[in-house]
Amino acid sequence: MGASSQMLPPLPERMRPSTLDQYVGQRHLVGEGCVLRKMIESGNLSSFILWGPPGVGKTTLAHIIAQTLDRDFYTLSAVTAGVKDVRDVFEKASKSSLFNQKGAPILFIDEIHRFNKAQQDALLGAVETGTIVLIGATTENPSFEVITPLLSRCQVFVLKSLGQSDLQELLDRALKEDVLLKDKDIELRETQALMRYSGGDARKLLNVLELVIDAQPGSSHIVIDNATVTSSIQENMAIYDKDGEMHYDIISAFIKSIRGSDPNAAIYYLARMIDGGEDPLFIARRLCLSASEDVGLANPNALLLANACFEVVSKIGMPEGRIPLAETTVYLASSPKSNASYMALENALAEVRQSGNLPVPLPIRNAPTKLMEELGYSDGYKYAHDYPGHFVDMEFMPDALKGRVFYEPAQNKHENGLKAYLEACWPKYYQKK
Repeated sequence: MGASSQMLPPLPERMRPSTLDQYVGQRHLVGEGCVLRKMIESGNLSSFILWGPPGVGKTTLAHIIAQTLDRDFYTLSAVTAGVKDVRDVFEKASKSSLFNQKGAPILFIDEIHRFNKAQQDALLGAVETGTIVLIGATTENPSFEVITPLLSRCQVFVLKSLGQSDLQELLDRALKEDVLLKDKDIELRETQALMRYSGGDARKLLNVLELVIDAQPGSSHIVIDNATVTSSIQENMAIYDKDGEMHYDIISAFIKSIRGSDPNAAIYYLARMIDGGEDPLFIARRLCLSASEDVGLANPNALLLANACFEVVSKIGMPEGRIPLAETTVYLASSPKSNASYMALENALAEVRQSGNLPVPLPIRNAPTKLMEELGYSDGYKYAHDYPGHFVDMEFMPDALKGRVFYEPAQNKHENGLKAYLEACWPKYYQKK
C-alpha cells in the first residue's frame, strides 16, 4: 500500500538529511578539508554560532553533528525558553556526562538572538566549563545580538543562501527519493518560478514544490512549470508564508524604498512590519544601517537621527515607539543619498586584500622607544595644526600606493563642500573637473 500524504510530515521534514554527505550547500564549511567538517571528523567539537538566512540548513546541520558524533542532544527555542529551561538542560547534561564518554552533550538554541542578556549570561558557565557544547542559530548579526562574553567563547560560521545548483539538487532528490513523490508521474518542465519563490531557502523550495503538487489532486500526470507555480502561490499565499518568511521580503522592500527616496512606499512597508508584530529594535537597527550605507555623507545628520531613534525605541517600547520609527523612516527616505564613503571602504578593502600589509611610511609611525627614534620612526612628521589652514602637504600612503584615491565625493550639497576642500588640499589627487 502506498504512503498516504495524510500520515506523513511535510516534504521538508521528509527530505531532511541525516549525514554530511546528504547535506546540500555550505561547501565552504562542510566540504572536504573545510573547517567545520574537520572539527566534526576530529571529534574536538567546540561551541559555535551558525549565522545565516532562513532555510539554509542551520538546524539540520546541528542534528547531523550530534548524530555523527553520537552526542546527547538538547534543543531549545529562544522564542519560548526561559532561564529555568536552560538550567534544566544543564542539570540533565551534567548527569548524562557521567555515563557518556563520547563528549559533552550538545545544546542547540534556535534563534539565539532572541535571548535577552540574563538568558545569555546563564549559558556562560556551562560553556566555559565544557558542561555542554553550545550550537546557536541566528538570522541576525551575532555582533549585535549576542553578548560579548558569550560571543568570545564561540566561533561564528556564516551560512549562505543556496545557489541554483544546490536548489536543483534538492528538487531532483525530492522527486526521485521522497517516499510519496517518487511514485507519482511528475514532469518538471520549468524551474525559474520555483527558484524565484524559494529565495535560496531549501525549506521554502520544498514547501512550494509540495504546494504545487497538492494543487493538482487526482492528476495522473502532474506538470510543474512557471505558470502552475505562480498560480498555486497566488491562491495559497497564507500557506506559502505560514512560517512568516515574508518578513525578509518586507524588510528588503522597506530598505530599498528608503534607498530609492520613496517615503510613501517606505512608510507603507513600515506599517506592514508594525502591524505584523515585527521587533521594533530590528527595524531601528536597519534604519541605522540605511543611514550609514545609503544616505551617508549626503546628510550626516541622518545617522544621528537613526541612532537617536534606536535609543528612544529601546527606552519607550511599543506602541509609542512607532512614532520615532515613522519620523526616521520619512527623514531617511526624503534625504539625498550617497554611498561614497561605503564604496571608499570597499575599494580600500579590495586593495588591502590584493597588496597585503604594506609598510607604513616612517614619518607617521609612532616612536615610543629610543630604538624606534634611532630607526627613524616619526622622523620628518609635520604636525598639521602648526601650518596655515591646519593642513600640510605630506605623504601618508605607503610608497606603493602613492596617488591612490579611494574616496570619490558624490554629487550632493554636503559632499560638494567636502570635494572643494579636498581639491584645495590635494589638487594633485582631486583635480577640478
